[in-house]
Amino acid sequence: MLEDRTAEASTPTQWPAAYPKGYAVVDVETTGLARDDRIISAAVYRLDARGEVEDHWYTLVNPERDPGPVWIHGLTSDVLEGAPLFQDIAEEFSARLEGRVLVAHNAVFDWQMIAREYARAEREAPVRQRLCTIALSKELALPLPNHKLESLAAHFGVVQQRAHHALDDARVLAEAFRPSLRAAASLSIRLPLHECRPLTEWTDRACPGSRAAAVAAVGTAATAAIGRPVGARHAKGPHALIPTRGVTKRANRSSRACGSRSPETPRPSATCWRTARSRPGCMSPRASPD
Repeated sequence: MLEDRTAEASTPTQWPAAYPKGYAVVDVETTGLARDDRIISAAVYRLDARGEVEDHWYTLVNPERDPGPVWIHGLTSDVLEGAPLFQDIAEEFSARLEGRVLVAHNAVFDWQMIAREYARAEREAPVRQRLCTIALSKELALPLPNHKLESLAAHFGVVQQRAHHALDDARVLAEAFRPSLRAAASLSIRLPLHECRPLTEWTDRACPGSRAAAVAAVGTAATAAIGRPVGARHAKGPHALIPTRGVTKRANRSSRACGSRSPETPRPSATCWRTARSRPGCMSPRASPD
């Protein structure tokens, strides 16, 4: 049985004046780890200045492509088909993030994915600072066997119910962040805050599985499928392409039949990314935790 250690970090009488006034604990599930991968679900727990939960929010997102490692996140094409596009939920997402520090486990990854999605939607993410709970656990010198979320949760006695589900991961992190924040305040530790520089421009390469590739493949599939109608014997199952607005299921499935990648095939990187003030390594998908 997990030992409940949340009581160890009681709320300090004197709270550091320099600490942020609110936090948005975020988790996103994605189609993969590459720069052109997409968000398929997102969850936000809003916390007050002392880490108490105010509310939470969760949404699925149609990535307009195959869902990636279904065996990890469990979100199939059928589940995501009727989900809103990112541009449809961007305003609500912004309302959850506005004026708060983004908190995530390996926050640089979540921030990168969010910033790219906003850039694709020709919007700017309303996030100016992020806090990585991995970095905070190091500042607190917590005796963890590794830096996995499950290890942080176990240390504070938080039970995880659905690993790699955005809403449950965000809940677990919010519950683990609260005692971490209180411990940091009691020790007057400076929080490991990092600046977030939103992307101002983004262009995806038309890779197999994307909407652009699906549209381009319609004519090719029609002429290549000699002796059979377009759409005959197309790939099905959890990795089939997700229908997008303006693109029919037949067009999507045709693009799948014409050489789209398997989950093991490396994804091509995007061709263009810029930040307001670019700096080397700022948005590297393999950047180390903050």
